[in-house]
Amino acid sequence: MIDKLAFVHPNAKIGKNVTIGPWSYVGEGVELGDDCWLSSHVVIKGPSIIGKGNRFFQFSSVGEECQDKKYAGEPTKLIMGDNNIVRENVTIHRGTIQDNSETRIGSNNLFMNYVHIAHDCVVGNNVILANNASIAGHVHVGDWVILGGMTGVHQFVRIGDHAFTAGASLILQDVPPYVMAAGQPAIPRGLNREGLKRRGFSKEAQQAVMRAYKAFYRNNLTVDEAIESLKEEVKTFPEVSKMVDFITHSGRGIIR
Repeated sequence: MIDKLAFVHPNAKIGKNVTIGPWSYVGEGVELGDDCWLSSHVVIKGPSIIGKGNRFFQFSSVGEECQDKKYAGEPTKLIMGDNNIVRENVTIHRGTIQDNSETRIGSNNLFMNYVHIAHDCVVGNNVILANNASIAGHVHVGDWVILGGMTGVHQFVRIGDHAFTAGASLILQDVPPYVMAAGQPAIPRGLNREGLKRRGFSKEAQQAVMRAYKAFYRNNLTVDEAIESLKEEVKTFPEVSKMVDFITHSGRGIIR
């Protein structure tokens, strides 16, 4: 159902069973998948490809031009997966040609009130960004990440799968998978053990990840020494391999 007070551009592609509430705006180049729901006063601009079953609450702004001063109107885009919840006043911007020309959002994510996702970000699946969390340009967020309310993430930072940040954290360097971070600037505060339990990690895998965490953060080793000490663990546990691979390819360095 499209409310008579909504605006939908003639070339926008609207899937089946889509609801667009009054005073919402669906612009040129937007594709909305089946079963999407837009409350009143939602703005979605294109080029944007939006998957199925996404829910957009009032005053959210999705697919807008980015705030990067280098942006000069190039045809960049936003790609969003399925079953995301975008709450009030969330802003998600399209990419820039200085990166891959797109911002990419996965599926089954919850973006709470006033979240900001900047240009060229890549957000995985099953992610929660709590109220007022903001991620700057070119940030990559893995699967099952939780960013506490008012967390701020510096541009080009990477946050690994299953990581967790406390409220009001300031993230200036990469956060490895499974790590809990807190502070301004954030430092490691342990493993996201509760998250690993809830997501079905075996006891053996949890113990292996803990050994890897200790190698990087408690054994007074350099990063290279810690990686060397985990060679056998990497062969046995893919969870440790994920952590070591993430750290090996860290561009900004990891929080320490």
